[in-house]
Amino acid sequence: MKYSYLSHLECPKCSSIYSAEEVQQLCQCGSPLLAKYRLDEVKTNIKREDLQRREKSLWRYHELLPVHTIENVITLGEGYTPLVTVPKIGAKYGIDDLYIKDEGIIPTGSFKARGAAVGVSKAKELGVKTLAMPTNGNAGGAWSLYSAKAGIESFIVMPKEAPAITRVEVHISGSHLYLINGLISDAGKVVAHLVKEKGFYDVSTLKEPYRIEGKKTMGYEIAEQMDWKLPDVILYPTGGGVGIIGIYKALLELKELGWINEEKLPRLVAVQAEGCAPIVKAWEEGKMESEFWENSETNAFGINVPKAIGDFLVLQAIRETGGCAISVSEESIKNSQQEVASLEGNFICPEGAATFAAAKILRENNWIKPNETVVCLNTGQGIKYPESFEVESAVLEKGEAIIL
Repeated sequence: MKYSYLSHLECPKCSSIYSAEEVQQLCQCGSPLLAKYRLDEVKTNIKREDLQRREKSLWRYHELLPVHTIENVITLGEGYTPLVTVPKIGAKYGIDDLYIKDEGIIPTGSFKARGAAVGVSKAKELGVKTLAMPTNGNAGGAWSLYSAKAGIESFIVMPKEAPAITRVEVHISGSHLYLINGLISDAGKVVAHLVKEKGFYDVSTLKEPYRIEGKKTMGYEIAEQMDWKLPDVILYPTGGGVGIIGIYKALLELKELGWINEEKLPRLVAVQAEGCAPIVKAWEEGKMESEFWENSETNAFGINVPKAIGDFLVLQAIRETGGCAISVSEESIKNSQQEVASLEGNFICPEGAATFAAAKILRENNWIKPNETVVCLNTGQGIKYPESFEVESAVLEKGEAIIL
């Protein structure tokens, strides 16, 4: 039996076809490429019940992933993260059936491990020796560590303001770390120079086709963990947008396979911070693509992306599922992070907290109904952002003494 049913790569804009057996970057028209599978063959040979006997990692879906042989799989045991109810937060927000998909419980401490695992594995299979990427932090940490395991040399460029722990991850992996005074868009310019001058494999967001394949497994897992009965709403913190694009891709593939029967897919919600909300602005203005967001700023560092190359795919996903895009304030992000920790015991990252802040607003506006099933995606561990809270000042404000 085949390990993967990967067929080819296809451009979602101009429908050009590319071989998946050699290194590819963007389409000639400038669009990201998407991996396509022989789903008719998968449908004939694989049943969803077959998954029950498999390892609890994202590689349980290997027929729908792009790596042809198990020998090329680079894994740290990523995937199949918890999907659990958060009833106290649900009661507070007025949502009866609220869940958290907790990507903090994964190697490298963030959902970026999914994209890195599949992307690096395919890079190895294609014979890549050196790769380069810009990052806001967590992706760089993940790709540098998986590259180290694969024996691939990596060049990681990130803003000097990126979370300190992610900088350490990149450094300790043996990667070449470049810190710049600027945003991820500025880091992208440095990577573009390295790619042009040195011929490195560019693994910037959606400039290679396989990161999204790792991310889409979140969609597979949500469906499987809910016994193939989909939620009504999925909220996702959106920077580059690979996760929400991937989840939508997964849902379409599952529907074509006949593994899910719902006529209506979950309404997908792209959540951004008020200080960097290009997708939200485009959504509100009815545009198909976003504009560069000047002077972007948010403590939810992972979604501080002024312009996403896949913005048109994000907007398509939320539009075709009847979803929406919403921005939330820094104060609401911080409040939600504290609420989820103090009520449910989940120390989530600021980006994940943004989805809870958005769920609260959407429930107050009755866009989310009280009896609907809602999933909030937490994309990483809160402990990777130790600078988010000043504990001593908070304790003093509450009037609690520090005893030495």
